[in-house]
Amino acid sequence: MQIFITGGTGLIGRELINRWLEQEYQVTLLTRSPEKALSYFQDHAAFCHVSAVHSLQVFTNFNQFDAVINLAGEPIFDHRWTAQQKDRLWQSRINLTEKLTALINASENPPQCFISGSAYGYYADNGDQIITESQSAGQNFTAQLCQQWEQVAKQANTRVCLSRTGMVFSPKGGALAKMLPLYRYGLGGKLGNGLQFMPWIALEDMLNAIDFLLHTPSCQGAFNLCSPNPVRNKDFNRLLAKQLHRPAFMNVPTFLLKLILGERACLILDSQNLYPQKLLEQGFSFQYSELADYLRSTFGKSAINV
Repeated sequence: MQIFITGGTGLIGRELINRWLEQEYQVTLLTRSPEKALSYFQDHAAFCHVSAVHSLQVFTNFNQFDAVINLAGEPIFDHRWTAQQKDRLWQSRINLTEKLTALINASENPPQCFISGSAYGYYADNGDQIITESQSAGQNFTAQLCQQWEQVAKQANTRVCLSRTGMVFSPKGGALAKMLPLYRYGLGGKLGNGLQFMPWIALEDMLNAIDFLLHTPSCQGAFNLCSPNPVRNKDFNRLLAKQLHRPAFMNVPTFLLKLILGERACLILDSQNLYPQKLLEQGFSFQYSELADYLRSTFGKSAINV
């Protein structure tokens, strides 16, 4: 199988590429620094099956690819949402997806599948309401960004899957890896009132889900890529602290989070009780559906080391 991927040097992308190299797929990744990107995979036995390009301008169509995986995007939490930063977030998602869609549509023999990123921010704040894929988009910035991102991807003349992804948990990177040092030093605690639901998914399940979408022809449209059991922030705090054998009595009040983070505080204060209805209906099985099981399996006794 010939796969084209954007975001191939990120946490999810690198693991996917390693998985596909094990299966001897041919993988081409888009990256600003091809030489650096390829260095991540140079020790792999199937290194000859991966290549990199720095620009989409080297293509006039995507006839040679069986699938396109779009995971790229400016990190959404790293910087305050000034007008300039919002434009960067928009450009990195919408413009790139427009170019990928155009190349797919210019193909006489287009890729069989286009898996394009989205996020749980599509839904904005819904309190305790259970959210399936049929729920309409919210009205805030993240919701409108995700909605437009998806609309562009849906213009591709192929089978399109949209991944409304929860927080991807892994000690290798992402949100959980950033939180671990605080918890290990006993500085963990709930955010706001702690009642907001956090949609999450283990990295292992995220990889399996993308692979499942890729190889299941009946999968099409938007999918909530998250555990069927989201947790409230206060319960996440309790479970992680318990697993690490550390206290977690800190509490960052809502007003302070909004003061420090500005508009992007919604990313950690909005409540999204997501349920992966379509994924489960298609027959996908989660390796980790309960957060306590995931934390126990991932960290075990070694987690108490600072």
